[in-house]
Amino acid sequence: MKLETKLANIVSRTHDVKSFRFSRANSLNYKAGQFMFVTLKIGEQEMRKPFSISSSPTEKDYVEFTKRLTGHPFSNMLDALKVGDPVTIDAPFGNFTFEGEFERIGLLSGGVGITPLRSICRFCTDVRLNTKVTLLYGNRTEADIVFRQELEQMRRQNSNLKVVFTLAEPGGNWKGYTGNIDAEMVKKEIPEYSETVFYVCGPPAMVQAMEDLLKVLNVSVENIKKENFAGY
Repeated sequence: MKLETKLANIVSRTHDVKSFRFSRANSLNYKAGQFMFVTLKIGEQEMRKPFSISSSPTEKDYVEFTKRLTGHPFSNMLDALKVGDPVTIDAPFGNFTFEGEFERIGLLSGGVGITPLRSICRFCTDVRLNTKVTLLYGNRTEADIVFRQELEQMRRQNSNLKVVFTLAEPGGNWKGYTGNIDAEMVKKEIPEYSETVFYVCGPPAMVQAMEDLLKVLNVSVENIKKENFAGY
């Protein structure tokens, strides 16, 4: 459905990532992991892009997407938005969804690719699902971890949720994993990987690397769900 709405709030997540929230119409129903199209118009210029919905279906007051501001034209239009500005949303779309149908899920992500997986984690926590959820989340530095405080809070609230961070460029006080997500990390943190359904989201190269890694571990193709952030 297409909605004419207004920007309700902007939330800074990191030094270059922001969440954009819009009032959620009662008629807008979506599943955790889906995406929407966002159309911005400034003067005669109009641009339309797809974004994963980073809010959860359980968050009734707003619908949200989250983006790294890259300096490209659409990012600049977003960064110029002010609360109350009109925006057109077309949603929901996509089959990269979770509604509680699996006993174990593994979420593999890098950078801002976390957005649909944040929706899934929030949904699982709010609904109190019995699903065992393990999130492996890679970033360049600690400052780049999007939703870090919220993910750690959800981990404390939800005994079925495990959150594991890894950094490519760790600081001196970092005590977690370093480098990219690899097979050894998956085997250690998700020992039941052969019985787990994996959701992989991030830049195309990262998604391909994770798919190759899972295939090496003999995870069946049917148990690998993918979402590329190409063009986002």
